[in-house]
Amino acid sequence: MRKLLTLLLIFMIFITGCGEKKGIKIKNTLSLSTSSDPKSFNPIIAKETSTTLITGFIFEGLTRIDGVSLEVNPSLAEKWEVDKTGKIWRFYLRKDVYWNDGEKFTADDVIFTFNQLIYNEEIPTSSRDVLTIEGKKIEVKKIDDYIVDFILPEKFAPFLQLMTQEILPEHKLEKSVLEKKFTSTWGVNENVENIVGTGPYKIKEYRPGEWIILEKNPYYWKKDKNNIQLPYIEKIVFLIIPDPNMAILKFRIGEIDILSIRPQDYYVLKPIEKFGNFKLYDVGPSLSSEFISLNQNLDAKIPEYKKDWFSDINFRKSIAYSIDKDSIIKNVYAGFGTYQDGPMNISSGFFYNDKIIKYRYDLNKAKELLKKSGFWWKNGDLYDKNGNRVEFTIITNSNNFERIQIGNIIQNDLEKLGMKVNLLPVEFNTLVNKLTITKDWECVIIGLTGGIEPHGGKNVWQSKGQLHFWDFGNKRNYQLEKEIDFLFEEGTKYLNPFERKKFYDKWQLIVSDYLPLIYTANANVIYAIRNKFENLKVSVYGGVLHNIEEIKIKEDENL
Repeated sequence: MRKLLTLLLIFMIFITGCGEKKGIKIKNTLSLSTSSDPKSFNPIIAKETSTTLITGFIFEGLTRIDGVSLEVNPSLAEKWEVDKTGKIWRFYLRKDVYWNDGEKFTADDVIFTFNQLIYNEEIPTSSRDVLTIEGKKIEVKKIDDYIVDFILPEKFAPFLQLMTQEILPEHKLEKSVLEKKFTSTWGVNENVENIVGTGPYKIKEYRPGEWIILEKNPYYWKKDKNNIQLPYIEKIVFLIIPDPNMAILKFRIGEIDILSIRPQDYYVLKPIEKFGNFKLYDVGPSLSSEFISLNQNLDAKIPEYKKDWFSDINFRKSIAYSIDKDSIIKNVYAGFGTYQDGPMNISSGFFYNDKIIKYRYDLNKAKELLKKSGFWWKNGDLYDKNGNRVEFTIITNSNNFERIQIGNIIQNDLEKLGMKVNLLPVEFNTLVNKLTITKDWECVIIGLTGGIEPHGGKNVWQSKGQLHFWDFGNKRNYQLEKEIDFLFEEGTKYLNPFERKKFYDKWQLIVSDYLPLIYTANANVIYAIRNKFENLKVSVYGGVLHNIEEIKIKEDENL
């Protein structure tokens, strides 16, 4: 009866919403949502998806990856060639590209992006991590205004995939670099007219906490087969909606066109799918991951005895065995999920290693591991060998209800081991600041975006990577860190993918044993999409909007 009443209420809200929206459609506009404000509009220093979600529409690289076929295709470069050594790559740039302020795009912008931004040691960027080969920079040389050479120190298998790196405008940013102000340039308080890219869209308006509006780049270089300038859609509106339940409501009443939904929302929307004129797409396990991590940094602002717990492999493994992943899949992901035990999963395809160590719920095994490290119990409470009560706080981002649910499950699971665990949701940008700058945290539940190319994670897994937020300077695990560094360097030297896979298989095995990150479960990617679009190509890797410039809104929807 309760379920029936809920569905009836949804039906009534939907009817009401449709009536309110009738006749008030904004012509040729795509409406989306984002759960938080961007932290910046600067893609070079971005460390969070709240930023890259927006900048992905504004900037382009020399290459792009097809979201369905996964092939590397031309973008700002119309073609390229490589010499017999495999180390010298020549890119021929398009001559019809303009920045969205009307300035011409040339080789100078490419040289500037790599030599003055990415390889500038004063600028903190994850791009430098993945574009450094055995500790050496790639030499980037201008041949003429439309030809650039990249001279690699060694053969580098993922090179073309990494040339999706965003190119930024020299004429807008060189002054900020010379004045050493680049890291504060293009922040959220910047005049949006100053944020200049070559991509299909530009920022028209940003209102913190309300919306971000993108409009068509009037100088965009791409055209369709009929010589019509792309993109077809004139505007994209991102509504900033921290509450996923509110996002669902706005989708039902027609204020949002495409929504990445939580698995539990599938059962809310499925009954009204046909009537609501939309379709649900379950495209399989996400390439992203959700995990718990314990602060092992030597300079962390936490008691030394807690650092000792967190750096103890038996302690970490006891937590891995005590997490009830079945409960997470059932209660958080509504059955639309899979186990995850390492940094890649089955959606990653070829490079995924299925032979890693797998952790399944086993409290007895967890307790045995704790005993090995001298932990003991009194009245059901867990103490270390020095008599310290095991208590710590897990932080996660407050705008992610699924992570909070996962936190509640883990909190309950760890209490069964006698641990006292506090769960503290915080604002997402605050969380990122704690992880990467202040190191003022004990335990975190967070996620990382993933991909099909392992080297794309070098900024996380290399010991000096920009997003390597554990073991900074921790000599207790020096050999393991050194070995992972070695594997990431060697894995790029072989053009044969089967040779490369041997290195990345070993990396995944080490991670599953060493557990710097303790993985939970992986949700399926599910989209709710209105039946008003043409040329959609939905996939796990590319999502919905990887071919945004080709997507059309049906003509009758623009009336």
